[in-house]
Amino acid sequence: MSTTDEPKAGKRRGRRPAGEDTRTALLDAARAVFSENGYDGATVRAIAARAGVDAAMVNHWFGGKDSLFAQAVLELPFDPQMVVDTLLEGEVDTLGERIVRRFVTVWDSTSGGVFPALVRSLASHDKAAIGLRDFLIKNILDKIVAQIKTDQPQLRATLCASQLIGIGMARYVARFEPLGSADTETVVAAVAPTLQRYLTGDIGSISSN
Repeated sequence: MSTTDEPKAGKRRGRRPAGEDTRTALLDAARAVFSENGYDGATVRAIAARAGVDAAMVNHWFGGKDSLFAQAVLELPFDPQMVVDTLLEGEVDTLGERIVRRFVTVWDSTSGGVFPALVRSLASHDKAAIGLRDFLIKNILDKIVAQIKTDQPQLRATLCASQLIGIGMARYVARFEPLGSADTETVVAAVAPTLQRYLTGDIGSISSN
């Protein structure tokens, strides 16, 4: 057989070389498998198989599943300060619209991105809950609410987070219809008024005992 013959269709070409392409392949595969199965349901073997590499490469590049999860799922896929700065451009009265539109647009572009992986891992991995909280509240919503200088900023930020997480779960994880396939502006029109009230409207108060 000629040394230039291509591998037959359907057959694996063997392990990838242990280079940077292997690391990238593992990260991509991990995001997919964690999104489908959550942290507990995702195995090193399944991730390696999806990437087309030997399972030993997970330990070689990441030291294990926990570190791979942190790098594939918990690291933000964008600069949060840039997002905050962009969202704060414009009138405060339309801030809710901009937040919902940005949230849906960003995650629609990647079919939910790492959001399903975070949600499906909440019950089994403490870092998933921390990552989701940091992603929405600490890195974005806390900073936005601080800039508009309203009362009860922490309560307002967490209320906004609850609304966005609910949209994300229904749209990207459970895929409830018709919300799952609704166009961006339909979602904005339906959800933005609630988010705007959380940001600047009357939300009552939480009494401490």
